[in-house]
Amino acid sequence: MLERYFIRPTTVDRIRACWIGDAIERYVTWLAEQGYAPRNVAFRVPVLVRFGEFAKTSGAINCNELSGYIEPFVEHWLKERRHGNDCESARRIVARGVRNPIQQMLHLIIPDYQNKGRSHDLVDPFIGSAPGFFEFLRRDRGLREPTIVQYQHYLRRTECYFRKSGIESLGDVSLAAITALITESGKSLDKRSVQSLCSILKVFFRYLHRAGLMAHDLSKQIESPRRYRLADLPRSISWDEVRRMLQAADRRTPVGKRDYTILLLLVTYGLRAREVAALTLDDIDWKRDRLHVRGRKADHSAIYPLAPIVGEAVLDYLQHGRPKIPERALFCRAFAPHTALSRVAVSLRAKHYIRKAGIEVARPGSHTLRHTCVQRLLEARLSLKTIGDFMGHRSPDATAIYAKVNIEALREVALGEGEEIL
Repeated sequence: MLERYFIRPTTVDRIRACWIGDAIERYVTWLAEQGYAPRNVAFRVPVLVRFGEFAKTSGAINCNELSGYIEPFVEHWLKERRHGNDCESARRIVARGVRNPIQQMLHLIIPDYQNKGRSHDLVDPFIGSAPGFFEFLRRDRGLREPTIVQYQHYLRRTECYFRKSGIESLGDVSLAAITALITESGKSLDKRSVQSLCSILKVFFRYLHRAGLMAHDLSKQIESPRRYRLADLPRSISWDEVRRMLQAADRRTPVGKRDYTILLLLVTYGLRAREVAALTLDDIDWKRDRLHVRGRKADHSAIYPLAPIVGEAVLDYLQHGRPKIPERALFCRAFAPHTALSRVAVSLRAKHYIRKAGIEVARPGSHTLRHTCVQRLLEARLSLKTIGDFMGHRSPDATAIYAKVNIEALREVALGEGEEIL
């Protein structure tokens, strides 16, 4: 099997001469069976050879001991290729690319191997300088894991910014550095996200002061930006722009067929990215022409009529684009491993085609198409209650923001011909 991917006989001989050569060749066979692209195999095998050499030099004598050498090897790899000064997110991406093939191989060759790489992949930010912070959040504040993840996200961003700014320890952090962080974040985050960042920074620096890790309590001087309810306009696009976006998907390819179907679902039904990602083959009722959407907010579900254009796109994707795999998720990766698409991937696909079509809109993504669906329903003069039920809104307030962008109604008011609207 190695000869299929490596042309030079000397390369094949070197791989087989490695003390874990049999395991590597077995892993390559598995990759071929799973449909991995040759370029993926060509990257993974040299990593495994280097890992085997590193583990043997470090004292490993059999495969059952290899799991203990994964993290030291990852750190060695990062240092050897001078990733030490990269931001935390960049280091995590490189580390994940090195760690994943090793863990996959160990799953294949070691019975009952337990993958513990996930905890290493998501090391808590500031773990060295504030080791008790996340335990404080869980034990003393009683925060749930989804909230903890949000803290981790924003504090990783903070840690990365401090590192790039040359701040070596938390004792060197000043109010000016925090202000610069918030200002810089405001260039890429919306106001709500900046508010979340500020709230988390307040909790973090208050903890540092109370735990005796900082002499001054900087939390009292952090100010969040004001954000007024209904102050922002929804980020919808016009129906002509929707057509341009749909035309940007190359439906001659499996990826284009899949993405075209995803875009149609987002803009036709106003689904959230996670609702599209959660769709399964069983959610399409072909006999009754219905689409069953499960797992909405507050554990609600909804049933929609299957629009002909959506049904045709789904059928085309299933027959000519979707990999022939036992996975029940409707949308899967086009390349191995053929796992279900995540909600993040769905949103990024929408963002990709909006930009590819040259459409200018703030923060493009799946929610852009959700807003567009609502705008379309408003233009059809449906009531906010009807629209809210269709979109799965939990309260009328969630729908009220769209009343501001009913352009035709506002035009009638401006011309003095729509007093009945008021």
